[in-house]
Amino acid sequence: MSDEVLAPPAPPVASPPPARRRPSWQRLTQRYGALAVLVLLFAYNAAATPYFLTFQSLVNNQLRQAAPIAIVALGMALVIATGGIDLSVGSVMAIAGQVGALVLVDGAGAYLAWAAALGVALACGLFNGILVARYGVQPIIATLILFIAGRGIAQLITGGNLQDFDDPLFQFFGLGKMAGQPAQIGVMVVVAAVIAAVMRWTTFGRYVLAVGGNETSARLAGVPVARTKLLVYVTSSMLAGLVGLIAVGVNSSSDANNVGVGIELDAIAAVAVAGVPLTGGRMTVIGTVIGAITLKLLQNTLIAHGIPLEIAQMIEGGVIVAALYVQRTQR
Repeated sequence: MSDEVLAPPAPPVASPPPARRRPSWQRLTQRYGALAVLVLLFAYNAAATPYFLTFQSLVNNQLRQAAPIAIVALGMALVIATGGIDLSVGSVMAIAGQVGALVLVDGAGAYLAWAAALGVALACGLFNGILVARYGVQPIIATLILFIAGRGIAQLITGGNLQDFDDPLFQFFGLGKMAGQPAQIGVMVVVAAVIAAVMRWTTFGRYVLAVGGNETSARLAGVPVARTKLLVYVTSSMLAGLVGLIAVGVNSSSDANNVGVGIELDAIAAVAVAGVPLTGGRMTVIGTVIGAITLKLLQNTLIAHGIPLEIAQMIEGGVIVAALYVQRTQR
């Protein structure tokens, strides 16, 4: 007989546990939560708010007021998709509005005033983008510089004085009409359509998501990370400059102290409510627009029903916290 000792059979290797899937309610809430809140707010106002269903209320009060926030939020969403943040958009609005108004008051035409306003917004975007992309400064720090200094720059441009004007062409973005509707609504639709097309059908759109998803892997795959970051910060600032023209056009004057105050928080909130992770790698154009409209409708609803400002701010903060909670596991 053979003295060979046979080894006992190896125990079966346990297969790794299946990946834990998020509950279906959470996936649905991440995708359609903002839309659901918008529908509920709409239904509540239709039943409880007088004259809510009139054209004046729906278009001139709700959509027209939400459009500037949505435009800035779309630029913010591009930045957030790369894993960054842009706190300077409000100050860029003030600078662009002041420059445009000053050039107009000094005797130049509306087209030159527009070009000057958007040109200085472009310069602000380059400043932010170079700090982030070229020198590796953290986005929150890089954009905090203009957030603080930009408001002072805007005041210095005109010595702190209000610039009054009356030029229908220059005020087109604020008071004009596109297809019979307020111009800012038309601008919002055009900006959203262009960004959606870029994100869906261009290489740049894929680069934005790749940089936000995993910057190291994107760089190793040949993605021009620095150029992509630079372009998203420039785009964000240019859209903020455009909204600065809308703001001064509506008011027929430029006020560096008030133009764009707090809009950076509204824009970030709109992106968060849309279910977009603030860590980057994902973006939704329609969701961002819906998020902006939802937040503005919530604000108007609270005001219309006499809710004190302090309570209204707490409720808005609670909505944002709920949105962040729902999308916390999205990564």
